[in-house]
Amino acid sequence: MSLGQRLAARIEKNWYTSARGNLWLLPLWLLFALISNVRRLVYRLHPPQEIGPPVIVVGNISVGGTGKTPLIRYIAERSQSLGFHTVVVSRGYGGHAESYPLRVTPDTDPAVCGDEPAMLARQGIEVMVDPQRSRAVAQLMGQADLILSDDGLQHYAMARRAEILVSDASRGFGNGWMLPVGPLREPVSRAGQTDLHLVNGRDFRVQPVALIHCHTGETVAPDHFAGQDVCAVAGIGHPGRFFATLVSLGCGVKEHPFADHHRFSPSDLMIGNGTPVIMTEKDWVKCMSFGSEVLRHCWYLSIAAVPSEAAAEAIDQLLQQSGQRHG
Repeated sequence: MSLGQRLAARIEKNWYTSARGNLWLLPLWLLFALISNVRRLVYRLHPPQEIGPPVIVVGNISVGGTGKTPLIRYIAERSQSLGFHTVVVSRGYGGHAESYPLRVTPDTDPAVCGDEPAMLARQGIEVMVDPQRSRAVAQLMGQADLILSDDGLQHYAMARRAEILVSDASRGFGNGWMLPVGPLREPVSRAGQTDLHLVNGRDFRVQPVALIHCHTGETVAPDHFAGQDVCAVAGIGHPGRFFATLVSLGCGVKEHPFADHHRFSPSDLMIGNGTPVIMTEKDWVKCMSFGSEVLRHCWYLSIAAVPSEAAAEAIDQLLQQSGQRHG
């Protein structure tokens, strides 16, 4: 590990323990907080006008994984079942398209659209990506009843009908400081300004559904490898949660964490000498083109967000209040 990587790891560790070790970053914190507050003030004084279908933003105020993507899938599918033609709009982080807005299909390369939009599209969700989310929303005028913005709480140029904040019960808001002293993009007080705050581990849980072979598509129970050693590969925001899930399924886990949105190479998966390699579905969409020799021992864990009864009712109410059916 390089010096820079060790320093970044130490800073991130302090995000979830004590801010004291990061106080040397106070000048950068002050600059970040100033810019953030000025941006919020400008858009509060001059709020954007709706230029497309109504938008519900599903996002967070902290960096790292919170279980947001499976929750967005649940909300998108639920809104469709309520009769709304729903499209997910995403920045497409990590993707590079020749032109925007870009409609994502199940065959779109994650290198073009980003890994999360590619995964959602393969799950049957309509997705459009654009680094300027408001431009994608305008493009969808008359083509959708409701837009779900994947992240974008801080994209104040985009008008929104409602905001859903997603956080993680185990991490909370860390040490409570904004970047880079802490993990927050905005102050904790921002949580109280959203329409609905859903906590992963309290209001909803992300549950394993099945293990699916990365090459053949064979589907087995999520605890299929209980009592066996596996190599766990994860390039997501909170890999520890994924590893803990596999442990809870009875696996002996050898952890192989990578940076969020990591671009995998075949060598990343050629590990374990025949030991099963288990990855997230988000990572699998970036490895689909690898040959059978690489993927023959690889499986991905399919997951689903399951809200509590109270959370499900709150989501339904917000959808009914925000969407507009065109028939």
